[in-house]
Amino acid sequence: MPKPKQMLNVAMIGHGFIGKVHSNAFHQVGHFFQTCYRPRLKIICGRNREKLEAVATQWGWEEVATDWRAVIERKDIHVVDIAVPNALHAPIAMAAAAAGKIVLCEKPLAMSLDEAERMATAVRHIPNLVWFNYRRVPAVAFAKTLLNEGRVGQIFHYRALYLNQSGSDPAKTTGWRYQRAVAGSGAIGDLLSHAVDLALDLNGKITELISMTQTFAPDRDVDDAVVMMARFANGSIGSFEASRFAAGSRNRNSFEINGSKGMLRFNLENLNQLEFFDASESPNLQGIRNLLVTGPNHPYAENFWKPGHVIGYEHTFIATLGDFLGTLERKEMFHPNFEDALAVQRVLDAVQRSAESKSWVTLDG
Repeated sequence: MPKPKQMLNVAMIGHGFIGKVHSNAFHQVGHFFQTCYRPRLKIICGRNREKLEAVATQWGWEEVATDWRAVIERKDIHVVDIAVPNALHAPIAMAAAAAGKIVLCEKPLAMSLDEAERMATAVRHIPNLVWFNYRRVPAVAFAKTLLNEGRVGQIFHYRALYLNQSGSDPAKTTGWRYQRAVAGSGAIGDLLSHAVDLALDLNGKITELISMTQTFAPDRDVDDAVVMMARFANGSIGSFEASRFAAGSRNRNSFEINGSKGMLRFNLENLNQLEFFDASESPNLQGIRNLLVTGPNHPYAENFWKPGHVIGYEHTFIATLGDFLGTLERKEMFHPNFEDALAVQRVLDAVQRSAESKSWVTLDG
């Protein structure tokens, strides 16, 4: 007879788009990952009770609340999931850590480097997670496997793009993501943070960079686009571009890695595919392979569907949560955590300083 699962009562602060994505992951994780834990959607918290109740009904949250401080102090809450605008990440995370809760937080981690450092210190002895979910795209995880196996050889170039066209849509530009006081930045925190996290995970530490930003919309106080050049500790060079004015791109999070033995290329808009070029083959056989990364013997192939049956955006969050619960059960450290997100924040801080000074910035450590 199987052992009963240990209940983890979850309080989620926030009820917008990303809150629905997280709700789905809490519901689905037990269907795809074997874990001794069962997340229980105990309480959802936000400012608009009418919207809260609608989301709670749709996604199966047991209770609603409008005071996140009171929710965090509840003894029956084990996990605090932060899915609110960036300005609230630090106060909620710090309070949740002080109350001894498991802390899950959306990206970017903080509004500033100082905030991120204090948050990482606060959760140092508490299980924690940052929702950099694109690490769990099977094609991205397989790219990391190929890199670790040396299939691409010495890395020379890392190129990253994160492009969408939301910034030019008047219907989408009045929200908190376009207000510096609430978001901290524009495309830098919203898009570039994801690209930087993948770069650090796949290609290692960035040692120096130079950047420029641009705001296209009149009277907007956050950046609409950012371009960055970087040097990595492994000797490779990198280029990054993030824009919310890239007409024709819905959600193009992509990278290309060129090395002495080959190439890897990924585009989130083709989430199940990874392009691979093997330069060690004889010239008459060389060509780019378009790999369908749905199994067999691919990351997460045993968790989701049979080979050839594609997965979607929501599965990256399910896999993130599934891996986190696995490390929790084994008492291991999960990645990406607050320390990983702090490393991303150091790069974002350097990007902003470089754009202001119009000069190269060296990253310490």
